[in-house]
Amino acid sequence: MENFKPLKNHLSPAQVLVIGFAALIFLGAFLLTLPISSSNGDTLSFVDAIFTSTSAVCVTGLVVVDTGTYFSLFGQIVILLLIQIGGLGFMTMATLFALLIGKRISLKNRLIIQESLGSSEISGVVRITKYIVYLTFTIEALGAFILSFRLIPLYGYSKGVYFSIFHSISAFCNAGFDLFGGFRSLTPFVEDPFISLTIMGLIVLGGLGFNVIFDVLKCRSFKKISLNSKLVLLITGLLLSIGFVMIFALEYNNPETLGPLSMKGKVLASAFHSVSPRTAGYNSLPMDKLTMPTILITLFLMFIGGSPGSTAGGIKTTTFGLVILAILAVIRGEQDSVIFKRKIARDATMRALAVLGIATSIVLVMLCILCITEHQSDFLSILFEVVSAFGTVGLSIGLTTKLTVIGKLALAFTMFMGRIGVLTFILAIASNQQRHKTVLHYPEGKIIV
Repeated sequence: MENFKPLKNHLSPAQVLVIGFAALIFLGAFLLTLPISSSNGDTLSFVDAIFTSTSAVCVTGLVVVDTGTYFSLFGQIVILLLIQIGGLGFMTMATLFALLIGKRISLKNRLIIQESLGSSEISGVVRITKYIVYLTFTIEALGAFILSFRLIPLYGYSKGVYFSIFHSISAFCNAGFDLFGGFRSLTPFVEDPFISLTIMGLIVLGGLGFNVIFDVLKCRSFKKISLNSKLVLLITGLLLSIGFVMIFALEYNNPETLGPLSMKGKVLASAFHSVSPRTAGYNSLPMDKLTMPTILITLFLMFIGGSPGSTAGGIKTTTFGLVILAILAVIRGEQDSVIFKRKIARDATMRALAVLGIATSIVLVMLCILCITEHQSDFLSILFEVVSAFGTVGLSIGLTTKLTVIGKLALAFTMFMGRIGVLTFILAIASNQQRHKTVLHYPEGKIIV
């Protein structure tokens, strides 16, 4: 056949996505174990390589070795490619490659692309894929160009350009990997508006979702955009605003975080810390010095994450929004969830509740596992690590480098499920049962709640 075939035809789209991401992770792990990948010629252990590769492909940012000092240029480029492919989705990159070599995209592959994009329609998915690639490279190039004005004077031309490209891609893909060394992330630039605002802009754009960006660019009016885009923008704006206000208030006098900073620095750092938990993983404040309420707020923001069809993880803003709308409908005694004078389809609400329930279950199971394997660590550090991994965030309050082998593998699996999405993972397992299901209607029963 002329059509490119990433996997055999008997696999469902969900199964192809799961297997494809897993294959990419193992390929990346193999390359990272090569002596050429480390700066001193050492061989990275396979468990650490799996963890690092999973973190890159799943655009998380949790690291067990310092990216900027341990890895050579070759190793860093491998990580950067894994971030780019993982952020866009391997099917998007496979489609781009097929188009470049003149291959025709089959119906089977269009279905897989539809699944990976979270699109409701199969028509136009190849065209949308092209737009996604163009938009991504344009935004990343613009981000790198802006960052270069600050990083070139600091690190010289070649290193400054390289750092600008790396961090622009990492920020837009919500990966959170950095090359500044010493596990410092962006703490040296806490009061630098040039770096902070650029990184924040890239994170927000990457976390909004390509469908939302296209919708806004096309309509250029809040009234004309789709209901999905309105809900995404509303929830994103509320979470960013509430997060900023609470972090600013809670950390204002903390001598280890905002206390010593100027007013400009306090505002920048508060805004940055409100944006980054949306699955980006960069931090400009020392995470282990934050107050307990701020850590709890960060956990909440990490669990929600970004929006569908984006480079971000978490249960997604729309899921959170639909759950809140369902709760409000129950409180009001209404049968339907309504927003912007539109009724929400009951199927969408059920899926949102399913995502929330499965996500909570995954976090609880992984929390139990790590409480056993990492019993020497405190509960909050373990909980923070698990939620950060599931939300593909990458923030940590110091546990990552101390993880046991089983703990690393458990978190790697958590990152994997967080990136591909809990429903996609469940559908990949249950797809054979779905093919043979029959439509039955049962009499209604009453349950007391």
